[in-house]
Amino acid sequence: MRKTFATASGARPIYPDLDKTESLEVLAGLVPDGAVVAVGGGLSSREPMALLRSLLRRGVKGLTVVGSAHGIDIDLLCGGGAVSRSGESYVGFEQDFGMAPNFRRACEAGEVAVEDSCCYTLVQQLRAAIFGLPFMPIRSVRGTDFESLHPEFESISCPYTGDRLLLVPALVPDVALIHVQYADRQGNLRVEGPPVADVLFAKASRVVLATAERMVSTEELLALGGVTIPYFYVTAVAEVPMGAHPTACYPFYAYDRFHTARYYEAAKAGPDAFRSEYLQPFVYDCPTHPDYLQQIGGEALRARLASWTKDTGHWMSLYREEVPA
Repeated sequence: MRKTFATASGARPIYPDLDKTESLEVLAGLVPDGAVVAVGGGLSSREPMALLRSLLRRGVKGLTVVGSAHGIDIDLLCGGGAVSRSGESYVGFEQDFGMAPNFRRACEAGEVAVEDSCCYTLVQQLRAAIFGLPFMPIRSVRGTDFESLHPEFESISCPYTGDRLLLVPALVPDVALIHVQYADRQGNLRVEGPPVADVLFAKASRVVLATAERMVSTEELLALGGVTIPYFYVTAVAEVPMGAHPTACYPFYAYDRFHTARYYEAAKAGPDAFRSEYLQPFVYDCPTHPDYLQQIGGEALRARLASWTKDTGHWMSLYREEVPA
């Protein structure tokens, strides 16, 4: 059992352990059925894919997913039957492939309750939790159908301006799942590039589970540029190289467009095809993350995706590969 101390607001504990390293499987075991889960990263970058695959192998059910702009991560959880409610602001594959087939199918069938919102609403709800407040005001969704999706939002007249404002309740996720480039054993995390909502997730959530491309000493972490998320927010951390695949994790590797295309074609073909053509070979038949890495091509794939650093031509070539028919 990890040491914890309650915060003044009572919203979440802090974690003082000096060594929080665990296996990927232990991290997945800390996510219960029915949890409200904040998934880090965004779109096709730095999503905690290895941790999500481990959750599906465990058979986790009834999750509520909350986040800003996401793609294959939430679509995978929906295709694996792990999600019952969505509080996401966007789930899709953007202009590259289009809408998210598993997510759309699950929402249209009523298997996933749609409680979507906008990115800034999420930010304000997380800020309320961080500040120990019951709510925060917003302007951004006034006059939209988001209000009908969220009867818990309250409308007030601003006492200073008379403007109509909405009050949104604090959001305290049960678990945040985050993938980062670097971490130390105590759980200090460094994110290279945009942190998206990960810092807010870490500060607002009761449990923070992180996977990292590389575990380094605290001194090395500071030399790399410092800490993005300090240790006392983090419950446990595991070293998981290529843990964001097939999304990108710069500077280590680029987005795997070829693999994503294979995923997308299987998802578009329907739930049975998705299970046989993707879930079975890439999730259930890979009991460990090293098994998954071998299944997708091992060191040869890692070297190919890392070639983006050589020059612009190598980087662009990864986006011009022929995709499966």
